[in-house]
Amino acid sequence: MKNIHMFCLLFFLFVSSNGDEVSTLLAIKSSLVDPMDHLKDWNESSSSSVHYCKWSGVFCNSKSYVEKLDLSNMNLSGIVSDQIQELHSLSSLNILCNDFSTSLPKSLANLTTLKSIDVSQNNFVGKFPVGLGMAFGLRYLNASSNNFEGFLPEDLGNATFLEIMDFRGSFFEGSIPVSFKNLQNLKFLGLSGNNLSGEIPRELGELKAVETIILGYNQFEGSIPAEFGNLSNLQYLDLAVGTLSGQIPAELGKLKNLTTVYLYQNSFEGKIPSEIGNITSLVYLDLSDNKISGEIPNELADLKNLQLLNLMCNNLTAPIPTKLGELENLEILELWQNSLNGTLPMNLGKKSPLQWLDVSSNFLTGEIPPGLCDSGNLTKLILFNNSLNGPIPLGVSNCSSLVRVRIQNNLLSGIIPIGFGTLPVLQRLELAKNNLTGEIPVDFTLSTTLSFVDVSSNHLESSLSSSILSIPSLQTFIVSNNNLKGNIPDQFQDCPSLSLLDLSSNHFSGEIPQSIASCEKLVNLNLRNNQFSGEIPSHIATLPTLSILDLSNNSLVGKIPMDFGSSPALEMLNVSYNKLEGPVPSNGILMTINPNDLIGNAGLCGGILPLCSQSRLTITSKTHHVNHIIVGIIVGILVILAVGIMVLAGRLMYNRWYLCNSFFKDFRFNKNNSEWPWRLVAFQRLNFTSNDILACLKESNVVGIGGNGIVYKAETQRPHSVVAVKKLWRSSDGDIEAGDDLFAEVDLLGSFVTGTLLGY
Repeated sequence: MKNIHMFCLLFFLFVSSNGDEVSTLLAIKSSLVDPMDHLKDWNESSSSSVHYCKWSGVFCNSKSYVEKLDLSNMNLSGIVSDQIQELHSLSSLNILCNDFSTSLPKSLANLTTLKSIDVSQNNFVGKFPVGLGMAFGLRYLNASSNNFEGFLPEDLGNATFLEIMDFRGSFFEGSIPVSFKNLQNLKFLGLSGNNLSGEIPRELGELKAVETIILGYNQFEGSIPAEFGNLSNLQYLDLAVGTLSGQIPAELGKLKNLTTVYLYQNSFEGKIPSEIGNITSLVYLDLSDNKISGEIPNELADLKNLQLLNLMCNNLTAPIPTKLGELENLEILELWQNSLNGTLPMNLGKKSPLQWLDVSSNFLTGEIPPGLCDSGNLTKLILFNNSLNGPIPLGVSNCSSLVRVRIQNNLLSGIIPIGFGTLPVLQRLELAKNNLTGEIPVDFTLSTTLSFVDVSSNHLESSLSSSILSIPSLQTFIVSNNNLKGNIPDQFQDCPSLSLLDLSSNHFSGEIPQSIASCEKLVNLNLRNNQFSGEIPSHIATLPTLSILDLSNNSLVGKIPMDFGSSPALEMLNVSYNKLEGPVPSNGILMTINPNDLIGNAGLCGGILPLCSQSRLTITSKTHHVNHIIVGIIVGILVILAVGIMVLAGRLMYNRWYLCNSFFKDFRFNKNNSEWPWRLVAFQRLNFTSNDILACLKESNVVGIGGNGIVYKAETQRPHSVVAVKKLWRSSDGDIEAGDDLFAEVDLLGSFVTGTLLGY
């Protein structure tokens, strides 16, 4: 009987305890927002002592107490309930990658049984709970990628079993607690991407077990502690993007297990320690974007495992160590924007799987190494802004792995070698500002991947291939400042992606093809300084994205198309120094265009230019209808001949009738009669004198001021007449420009005008 009572008591306690677990879980669920219904099986109907341990994300120990709660990646939000502290056996809490945007409960500190907690990749706010240092068995803590603020919990220095501590990507401030030196089992320390400041504690050099330190993207002051040279197990050091300064400590050369050093984008200065060459395990070394000076140590060539060497954007001088070309694992070499001189290592790429070479913006000379692509891995070759000379190696133009070639602004000579057009993944080819000669290779037309081609400012000759613009992926094509000639290929309907076309400063001739209007993505068209003739294709103005159009310094004729003013995207138009004529449209961009973009066209008028005179309009009209004029001349000759014949016949008939005393002999016009018709003569006789007019040229009679003079109202009394008189201004060269704005002023004077006198 006693045993039965004992069994009943234990069963009661078991049911009671497990009932508390159920109610705690249900309380936790009630404070959560579960839009995907991941916790649908958390309900009382399935809450027997067996079933709740099978609920989603719930894991129990052998005594059916909740030991692990994994609610990760469930799109949960809401509040993490304070009642989570009632799970007294909880050793692992994982709620990573959800949508929590509240604060974590302080009661987490009461879970002293925790060994692992992961609340990363949420939007938690507020301060991180203090007290987890009391969880002496805590080994894993990840709170990265949240919005925590305030100071780092100093008490975590008491969690001496901690191996992983990750607080990256929040808004923690203040300094790194010195208490962290007690974490002798710590292997991973991640504090990057916060607002931490102060100096990096030298006490961190006592973390004998640490393998990874990531402290970048903060606002630390001072230099790297020399004590970091004592971190014998350190493999990964990332202090990038910060405000650190001083010299890189030579003590780092003692770290024989170090594989990665990222110190880029700080303010380090001085020389690169030659002791770095002792870190034979080093794979990635990035010291870019600092103020480092001096030469590249020859000892770096001893880093046989080195795959990445990035020293760009510093103040390095002297030649590149020749032995760097012997590194057998080198994949990326970035040295751009320094003051390096000398030649490139000639063995570069021959023994290594080189993928990316960027030595642009230095003072390098000599030839391009021929074996850069011997491994067949080179994707980016960037050598611009140097003084490299000699021809482009055939090994470059035949490198099938190349995606970008940028070797502009050097002293390269010879021809562009055949091969670039058949490279299967080449997208960008920049050879501008060299001394290249010959033709643009015809194999360019075979490419299906080229999107950017710039061969400008060379000495290229001949004409463009008829299908050069048919590259389906072509977006930018620049061949300006060469000696190219001939017509533009009329293949624009085959270049649907073209956005920039620059053919300026060559010897192209002929008419601008009408098909250019089919390039609906064209943004910039530059044809200046060539020998183009004919009229401007009016349909260019309808291009929906055209923003810049430069047609200056050619021999274009005809009018400026009216549609240019209403072009949807046009922001800059230059048609200066052509043979254009006629009125400038007065709409859109043409209302605000710089007059300098129209100069050099003697026949243009109106708009922002002086008004067109009637004679100019007539001449312009005739100029624009040459075919009509020819036809008119022929018709005129025929009409004159016909009239002449009729006059001659009429005169013969008149003489005959007059001599025969026909019925016309009694009919006479009285020349004194007021009905005698006016005769049109070169200068019509006026019934007032110049003295009558000069007497009226006074300020009270001003009715308008035009672009070329002042208009007066003049009244004469004998006989009474009202006339408009324009006093012209003399131009700077002594010539008189009369009548450009006369017609507008006649309209202003109105119906009282009976005559007009032009005077000086």
